[in-house]
Amino acid sequence: MFYRVNYCMRLILLLLGSFWSFSCAGQLNFYRDVSPIIEKRCLHCHYEGGVAPFSLKDYQDVAKRAYFILHVINTGYMPPWYADRNFQSYRNEQYIAPEEVRVIREWIQSGMIKGVPSESRVIEKPELMKPDLTLSMTSPYQISGQSVEDYRFFVVPTGLKNDMFLSSIEFIPGNRQQTHHCRVMVDTTGDIRGIDGMSELDSRISQFQKIPLADEFLYGWVPGNARIVFPPGTGKKISKNADLILNMHYSPTSIPQSDQSKVNLYFAKSPVRREVKTLALRENDIVNQPFGIESEHISVFFMNYPITKDISLISVMPHMHLIGKSFIAYAITPADTQIPLIKIDNWDFNWQSSYQFKNLIHLPAGSRILVQATYDNTSENPENPNQPPKKIGYGWNSTDEMCNLIIYYLDYQPGDESLEY
Repeated sequence: MFYRVNYCMRLILLLLGSFWSFSCAGQLNFYRDVSPIIEKRCLHCHYEGGVAPFSLKDYQDVAKRAYFILHVINTGYMPPWYADRNFQSYRNEQYIAPEEVRVIREWIQSGMIKGVPSESRVIEKPELMKPDLTLSMTSPYQISGQSVEDYRFFVVPTGLKNDMFLSSIEFIPGNRQQTHHCRVMVDTTGDIRGIDGMSELDSRISQFQKIPLADEFLYGWVPGNARIVFPPGTGKKISKNADLILNMHYSPTSIPQSDQSKVNLYFAKSPVRREVKTLALRENDIVNQPFGIESEHISVFFMNYPITKDISLISVMPHMHLIGKSFIAYAITPADTQIPLIKIDNWDFNWQSSYQFKNLIHLPAGSRILVQATYDNTSENPENPNQPPKKIGYGWNSTDEMCNLIIYYLDYQPGDESLEY
């Protein structure tokens, strides 16, 4: 009798164990089901030292914020993406599919099972690579609490012993709340070092601005812009002993604060055969001047920029301020072919980005880049900084306006259009 009972108990335990294993295998778990989604959709910003305020690299990071994550993806607030994906496709598109939202929701509802990491699975996202050189402002800058816009120049020596090519660049604001934007330039003369810490309002600035820069636009950061990775075999050149010139804009604050931002440089690991160059379309390129938006008006401005040589576009970055409403850019070739570049129907000043094309886009000589930018300076615009509205013109303050299209490009070579990277 004892043996029969013992045999039955063993059989029951075996069946329960099999059922438990089957049930667990059928349930969603982090490492098998959720982690691949987080890696694909979130890690380009949410990694240690990245532009996002926290990392989502491992189970603990995600589990403790699970309900917050579910809320922001359910509402469409995250991941942030404002370019029309039906107009053009990009390498760095940020979106999450409904099926992926469902997986995360059901994983949370089923108890956030951890699962077992796969030893064969290796994360190779470029965002998780360590920078080769991190350059910080030489000392913290004290932002006054006088509620004024603050524009400063800072000099950051690179100390490079040799000329280098950059495969990637990243700016990390030290004070995310107050840093409005940063333009990174390069000087190789050493004669601009005296500008360090100066305000743009300082009369001595004009003397430094007479000195030609080696690169007027190495990189630009605005809220929402993450690092850019250039195609293999290409890179942005930076000379030995060069200085980075940071043109910083801090937003007004009534509370004294500090900032010590940094720039991460990633050096090309393979031979660089082609140099990445920058083309900047600015307010002076607007054809229907003057650039100013009257109060209680919706104004549209146009650019028609000629391309004088064959080039291959890597990325575009539009830039406007608070009353920007929409932005569209496309190219027309000599054969009258229209090439879509970027279309943003609902501009959001807080989320701006460099939009990197999935494949390089060839613009033959004789093409033209057309831009249409719309601004809403009416009292109906909740983003209008002035109530009642007043005329807004060009300026670097967030309460002024700008109209830019920044383009990274290469001199064209046959086959660029099919380059895979």
